[in-house]
Amino acid sequence: MIRIRYTEWDGKQRIRLEADRVFEKLSEYLSYTDDVQQALDWLMRQGAEWEGMRVVGLDEFLEELREQLRDQYRMFNFDHSLDDVRRRLEELLDVERDTLDQPGPGEQRRQQKKEFLDHLPHQLSQAIEQLQNYDFEDDDARRDFENLLEELGNIRDLENFQRRYGDLFHGQQSLGYEEALEVMRAVERMKQLEEALLSGDLDNVNLQQLQAVLGDEAMRDFQNLQRMMTLLRESGYLTNKEGRMELSPKGIRKIGRLALRDIYQGLLRDKRGGHETDHRGPTEVKPDATRTYQYGDPMNLDLVRTLHKALVRKPGVPLEIEPGDFEIFDTDLSTSTATVLLLDMSWSMSWEGRFAAAKKVAMAMESLIRSRYPRDYFAIVGFYTRAVELKAKDLPEASWNMGDPFTNLQDGLRLATQLLDKQRSTNQHVIVITDGQPTAYFSGGRLQCEWSLSFGGISLRAAQETLKEVERVTRKGITINTFMLDDSPSLRAFVEKMTRINKGRALYTRPDALGQYLLVDYLGKKRKKV
Repeated sequence: MIRIRYTEWDGKQRIRLEADRVFEKLSEYLSYTDDVQQALDWLMRQGAEWEGMRVVGLDEFLEELREQLRDQYRMFNFDHSLDDVRRRLEELLDVERDTLDQPGPGEQRRQQKKEFLDHLPHQLSQAIEQLQNYDFEDDDARRDFENLLEELGNIRDLENFQRRYGDLFHGQQSLGYEEALEVMRAVERMKQLEEALLSGDLDNVNLQQLQAVLGDEAMRDFQNLQRMMTLLRESGYLTNKEGRMELSPKGIRKIGRLALRDIYQGLLRDKRGGHETDHRGPTEVKPDATRTYQYGDPMNLDLVRTLHKALVRKPGVPLEIEPGDFEIFDTDLSTSTATVLLLDMSWSMSWEGRFAAAKKVAMAMESLIRSRYPRDYFAIVGFYTRAVELKAKDLPEASWNMGDPFTNLQDGLRLATQLLDKQRSTNQHVIVITDGQPTAYFSGGRLQCEWSLSFGGISLRAAQETLKEVERVTRKGITINTFMLDDSPSLRAFVEKMTRINKGRALYTRPDALGQYLLVDYLGKKRKKV
């Protein structure tokens, strides 16, 4: 018998981490950057949180560490930390001078020694260093100096520490020599730990040092962070290429599925797949469902069930099979479609999380179509000053383009048409996700860019050339559906002209609702949030 014992969480229990959940958090950060390494750094710096579970990031460790450092600065000062050592040196030098002042032979030699002692450097460590080669006349002074010489390394360290950090310490409590050494060593450990945490190299952090400075709970939290990053490296979702982490094919597929889940979950629950029609088209066999054959049905025969029905009806041989014995696999009737998603990658898409939402939708649709509608054709074209085709492997790390700030929808439509011309499907669609009207176009094979007449206004020639491309697309029987992420009057006016020409649809939506609108629209659902 299995017994399960529950205990109250006291912070010491080991957090159970799973690679899939950790990678899910990484994908959230990746929505906002085109660099996997940067997303990893964000995850490592900011940590992750799930239901009832939290992994502390480096930034929180650093903040706690720096608060402890600030406490030291507010509490202590080093103004008199070497006074005791300097007093010891002055006292033994006074003893030596008294011996040199006594009458006796070698007056010139004693005078030279007194001059040497009178001109020692003011800096304590330098004075002690110069005295190392001095031949003391007084035995007590010699013994005292030998004891002091043992402190030279500490004295030098304390002087260097005061030069670097002394101004930061402005507390009321003045530290003596021994106390100053203790505080110095503690602060140095904190500084070393701070440098290790800032480097982002988790293996370079000394756990014992972290435990000593921040405590047992912090050490356990840091071990959880290490385990989380190790899980990512060993999960197969990432690959190391020339010292930088990149998504593996497995990771790319996973991100698509995560994007699809986030958008698709709850919208299509208990609903069978889209593109359903009353007209015949390609059929998809459902091996887990069969029914009796009716005249006109595709002959997707379930041989085992058919023979079983015939034997039940009339046992024996020879086996007699009648039309009523036929059992066929059930099928979904669906149309195949060819779709190109046109993704605006201009600079303005970086505002309000627009590009992150649009990229997520593109990855979700790619994953949906690859898994549920493999007969459908789906391509993605990004457009900014020019248009480029984006492959599935490029999507997770795609980003808006600040270097090419113009919007060339005309070139995007042209490239989308070229891709659709290679497909045999009669149901061809272009889906445009944009937040601005065109500001670039090709004329006579040459790229032309023009700023709008005013902020948020229209670029007349770019709009005209783009609408001409819309007419060419329309003559090919391609439907254009536009999803606007900005409701400026100029963009609305331009898109309305597009829809009048093409007879497609236009819809304004917020970035956080884009996925729901687009997937529901693609799957042919009638339920819409308008």
